[in-house]
Amino acid sequence: MKVYLLRHGLTAYNAVKKYQGTRDIPLCPEGRAALRCAGWDPETVYVSPLSRAVDTARVLFPNSQLVPVPDLREMCFGIFEGRNYIEMERDPDYIAWVGEDCRGRCPGGESRDEFSDRTCAAFVQLLEEALAAGKNELVIMAHGGTQMAVMERYAEPRRDYYEWCSGNGAGYVLDADDWAARRTLRLVGEVCYTKEETR
Repeated sequence: MKVYLLRHGLTAYNAVKKYQGTRDIPLCPEGRAALRCAGWDPETVYVSPLSRAVDTARVLFPNSQLVPVPDLREMCFGIFEGRNYIEMERDPDYIAWVGEDCRGRCPGGESRDEFSDRTCAAFVQLLEEALAAGKNELVIMAHGGTQMAVMERYAEPRRDYYEWCSGNGAGYVLDADDWAARRTLRLVGEVCYTKEETR
């Protein structure tokens, strides 16, 4: 079975590197215009409930059923949401968080481990249900954080968390053949569904 782990299109927050987290920030006009239809329609696409993921899935897969999965939403960055690193360069809470390699709990939000546990549990449930049903593919449209958490924990080759964030409208294709025996997913390719890219 092939797993497609995809990231939403560009938002206004992405363009200025603001933390958006669980804020429901929509695609910006440029982000929506940059997306293209994927050219194939899976029966079902599992989506983060945030509009940037839902709307990206609607452009890429216009004939697919979209199923929201709440725990696929992005990490909650608490009081850091709505600001970028330049705006917070003197914020003691932000300085402390960055000093911990961004692993601690964001004030009012989640820690990286809490987020990874949440999103990976949702992912594993979807994967195991798809395998049990004999599906040929599992398609997930979510966030950069979702990709980083799942890929760091389960993908081969092994890479650090931050190395797994794809571009907007892009993502990874994984082979789940070794899941039952080893709980690993083999990276077999990358995809990008923007008009500038045709990978």
